[in-house]
Amino acid sequence: MSEVSSDVSSGVSSTVTHPFLDLAPLSAQHFAAIEARAAGMLATEQDVVIMQGEALLPLEGCIRGAARPGTTALNVITGPYGQTFGNWLRDCGATVVDLAVPFHTAVTAEQVRQAFAEHPGIDFVSLVHAEAATGNTNPVAEIGEVVREHGALFMLDAVASVGAEPLLPDAWGVDLCVIGAQKAMGGPAGVSAVSVSERAWQHIAANPQAPRRSYLSLLDWKERWIDGGRKALLHAPAQLEMLALEACVERIETEGLDALMARHATAAAATRALALALGAGLEPYVYEARDAAPVATTLRAPSGTDASELVAKALAADPVLSAWSPGAGRWPRR
Repeated sequence: MSEVSSDVSSGVSSTVTHPFLDLAPLSAQHFAAIEARAAGMLATEQDVVIMQGEALLPLEGCIRGAARPGTTALNVITGPYGQTFGNWLRDCGATVVDLAVPFHTAVTAEQVRQAFAEHPGIDFVSLVHAEAATGNTNPVAEIGEVVREHGALFMLDAVASVGAEPLLPDAWGVDLCVIGAQKAMGGPAGVSAVSVSERAWQHIAANPQAPRRSYLSLLDWKERWIDGGRKALLHAPAQLEMLALEACVERIETEGLDALMARHATAAAATRALALALGAGLEPYVYEARDAAPVATTLRAPSGTDASELVAKALAADPVLSAWSPGAGRWPRR
């Protein structure tokens, strides 16, 4: 905190500053420059908006902006976040087709293709790239081809995958791609970003139910920020989080995105190999290595072991750890 001290004898007051306080205002130009760097990391030509909240903010904003009565949504469930998306879609009045697979596996492009064959009216698809809670990852490039064939709008939750594995929203036909910095990127949790394709903007603008003059509104950012030349911010920015995001992206640029992804892949492979080598009943929760996400390696507790007790002992040994297991029933926060 800033502290004000007073020298009684001289009547002079002095201010002791804190490095987190008394910063120069974050200008619109600086804010836009951070957005541009985030877009560069995604190799996207789409509009990128940095929203001033954790990634659930743009994820809900995307769904509430795109979905309405008459929408038929294919909601792929490979973990807990897909379940949340389905609830939001139904709340918007959409007809939801849930495609759920066991959480220790990944969905396939063929399963998505079959869902379109059974429900040809599907016009919106929601998918999580990598599930940090379960440790699986989905083949977005192949799924994106199927979605494009049918002309549906494609929303991707890439919060856990960005920085850990390839993420190419333009090449994969992703219309709404949400990222957060707090996982593989090693950055702050208080801000997040979404890339928005031109047809996604058109779709949202045509939706009378899309939030407007709302913290959830993507259209507000489009009409008041992007269309205005990024000259005036909608509201006071989360300055510390924005500066932390800038530092995070700068660190990734310095190391190189490929090097960062290689480190995650190496750590994930080593963790799987170590778990198998240790024996003692430990085994990867995601059976097939091809379905395992580099960002998080999940393990099954040995038979007869109470997973919640195992997690408690691990946390007691190292309080920094954050863990979940199906037996414990404890999901990490987004």
